Formats: sequence, structure tokens, C-alpha cells
Amino acid sequence: MNIIIFTDTYPPEINGVATSTNNLYNILRANGHNAYVVCTNPFSKNLQFCDNILRIPGIELKKLYSYRLSGIYNSRAMRILKDLKPDLIHVNTDAGIGIFGRVVARKLHKPLVYTYHTMYEDYTYYVTRSNGMIDRVAKSFVRKFSKALANNTTEFISPSDKTKDVIRNYGYDSYINVVPTGIDFSKYNKDYIKTEKIDSLRKMYDLDNCFVILSLGRVAKEKSIDICIKGFKKFIEHYKGKAKMLVVGGGPNLSDLQTLVKNISLSNDVIFTGPISQEEVPYFYHLANVFVSASVTETQGLTFMEAMASKIFVLARFDENLANVIIDNQTGFYFENENDFSQKLDKIIELDDENKQRIIQNSSELVQNYSLEQFYKNIMEVYKRALRKYW
Repeated sequence: MNIIIFTDTYPPEINGVATSTNNLYNILRANGHNAYVVCTNPFSKNLQFCDNILRIPGIELKKLYSYRLSGIYNSRAMRILKDLKPDLIHVNTDAGIGIFGRVVARKLHKPLVYTYHTMYEDYTYYVTRSNGMIDRVAKSFVRKFSKALANNTTEFISPSDKTKDVIRNYGYDSYINVVPTGIDFSKYNKDYIKTEKIDSLRKMYDLDNCFVILSLGRVAKEKSIDICIKGFKKFIEHYKGKAKMLVVGGGPNLSDLQTLVKNISLSNDVIFTGPISQEEVPYFYHLANVFVSASVTETQGLTFMEAMASKIFVLARFDENLANVIIDNQTGFYFENENDFSQKLDKIIELDDENKQRIIQNSSELVQNYSLEQFYKNIMEVYKRALRKYW
């Protein structure tokens, strides 16, 4: 099949949607399909088409994660896409590139598959800068807009049951395909990790003989990293060993967290690495003993699965979307607040070798349900249903 994937973010950008769409592209190509990606262009103000990636220029919105917003139509891009003779359009975003994908599907009379990746209600704050009436109006608009997009779709995909329930509450009553994003777990396998690179990072961040706690991902308010930092403060007040926390990634909340760390006297214990490359991500998991997150805004939680595939412990604030991935005391651990965070870290450290291996083994086996191979099988079933509607 000839499949065109539309997304507003794509590697080298690092976030869940970029990873998801890149994995989709790779697995489709690996199985013999002609897959193409249409995305925004962070490198140039010109349209570029190279190696099956069509990059369209857009405006950078610095106050919104430096998100790039493209126009909803590009005539030159349209000519290129028409010549590709697509069988199916798969849209993974909404405004800008997403609307263009819908225009392409309509003009070329092709089925449109739509994956709802982002819980936009959790992000209205960045536009309204308010928690009052204006923000409530914005959230109401998001609900209506999301429902409208879902209704104008051949097949709708939710990456988790949590997101499915949200869309149902918006009033969408057609069939919803729940297809968790597939992950290329091979890159997190210890056999592919270069020891010298690990040693270099340990020296760079002074992590020798340290118990390392890792937060990895976009550094933003909705990720609630401050809860983990405050919990870490309580932990090291009584922990007798050497411990450090790595906050890996960039984002709009970085300076606020750096100020928090300074104010609570953790400057020597919490390390902010800033943004890293996609290739470096697996190495930071292998530097750590525990991956932690207090976010309850994820649609699936790819970083949790990446950590589990890297065979480190996961400590997360409970979120419905994680219920099938993290089973407390079986594949990972949940915490409720800052005090509980500290207590759960104590529990992890005190585990005997047998229980450590049991949890690591359980989590490694569970994440195989989210392999790229299983993802491919699931996504092809959706594509076939969409194509049948256009026979």
C-alpha cells in the first residue's frame, strides 16, 4: 500500500507523537509498504522532500513548546502527494498539518484514519494563561473540536482505553479502535548499549556509586516533575547512601524547576541535562536505577514502557491509562504524593535480589505486548477496515 502519515512533529524532535509516528513509518516500510511522512520543517522556511519525508514550513510558537504551525494547504505539497498515488491517509495531529491531511484525503477521495494522540484539555493553559472562565471556554472548544474531527474520519484510533473514554464523554459514539503505539524495544536492550558511552555519561554527571533516579521527557507544568523533586528531597533527608536525580529533557517549565531545586537546597543533588538526542535516550535509562513520573496527562505512556524494556524499576503516580502496564508490586510501583514517593523509593532499595528479578522479569515480559510487530498487526486491521469502506 501507499500510505501517507501526517504529523506536526517528527524526529529529530523528541516527544511521544514524534516517536509514535516514526515507529509507524519504520514498521510500515519494514513490511514492504510505501510509507511517506508529511510534517513541519524545523530546519528551513522552504518545503523539502527527501527520503520519503515531506517537510512543510510553519510558524514557530515559542510559548507553546516551540510548536510549529503550518498552513492548512500547500499547493506544491499537494502536487507531490497526488503523484504518490496514496491508498490511505493517516492523520496523527489536528491543526495545520492535520487539517491539510484531511484536505488531501477529501480531494483524492481516499480513506482517512485518525489517531488521537494528545489530551488537548490538559494544554489549554498554554494558550489562555488562566485557570478561570477563559480556560473553561477553551476546554469546551477543545471538546467540540475533537468530537468534530473524530466524526469526520473513516476509522478512529485511540492509543489507550483512557483516551477512548475521554472521546466517548465528548459525545463521539462511533466505533473506536484501541491500538497502543508500538515501540522498538531492541534499542533499549543492554546488548546494544555501548559500555564506554555509559562510563562517559557517568563521569560527566558524577554518578559513580550513585543511586540514580530518572525523569525523562518534556519538562512542562502538566508533567508535575515538581512533585518528584519534592519527594526526592524527602528521600535524601534520610537515605544514607549517595543518590542523585536526573531531569532529562527541555521545555517551558525548566527554569521554574531549576529555581525550585535551588530554593530547597538540592542544587548538588538534582541534575538538569537539557534536551538530548533521540540516540542518547536509551543510555539515560541504563544510567538509572528507577524511572519516575508524576504525570497524569499521558495518552499511553511510552516512556514507562521504554524504562521497563531497559530493565529498570518504574515508580509512577497512578493514572488510569497505566493500569494495564504498571501492576503495583508486580511490574512496577505507584505513589500518591511526595511522602509516598520517598517511602516507595525506600521499598525499592530494600527489595531482595529475588523480588528485584521477579519485578524486572514481569515488566520485561509485559511490554512485549507493545512490540512493533503487534502494533503492525493491529494497525493493518484498522487500515483494512478503512479501505473496505471505499471499495
